[in-house]
Amino acid sequence: MKKDLRDAVLVALAVTLAGVALGLLWLWLAPKVPLIADDKAVFLKDTEGEEAIGGDGTFILLALGLGALSAAAVFLFRKKGGIALVVGLAVGALLGSVLAWRLGIWLGPNQDVVAAAKAAGKGVTFDAPLKLDAKGALLAWPIAAMAVHLGLTALFGPRDPDPVWQVPPLEDPGPGRPDSAGL
Repeated sequence: MKKDLRDAVLVALAVTLAGVALGLLWLWLAPKVPLIADDKAVFLKDTEGEEAIGGDGTFILLALGLGALSAAAVFLFRKKGGIALVVGLAVGALLGSVLAWRLGIWLGPNQDVVAAAKAAGKGVTFDAPLKLDAKGALLAWPIAAMAVHLGLTALFGPRDPDPVWQVPPLEDPGPGRPDSAGL
């Protein structure tokens, strides 16, 4: 039991730290949302642009990929699995998603849009802050990790031994009694 808990904690920590990679990838690959300011307000430069939703989509796709990778790594780490290991994977994936989200926002463009608009100047394009509007995207990594780990365990995990079927010996019907075949 101690080994199971130790392995679960190690998996949770390793997967949580992988959230740093997700955060940096999200910051690097998420589309930039261009803003422009005039004297009174800040506007989207391209009102028909899809960059704003693209940030959420990028986070989800990266989290799904990391979910599959982390599940495969955990499965290869310990094929016999166990509930503690799977809980460690799920908790680590959720914490890794939160870490990635906060790291991407922290390292991304300035969160104070008014200050960024003043610094850029009137009529100059600047980047909007990185944000995750769909908070459900934080569940993409844990869900993908659980689904992939379940699939790998079902396909390649340890099996219960097949039951040994024994046929009881046939009894001698004795003299004058027909055997079970009716002969």
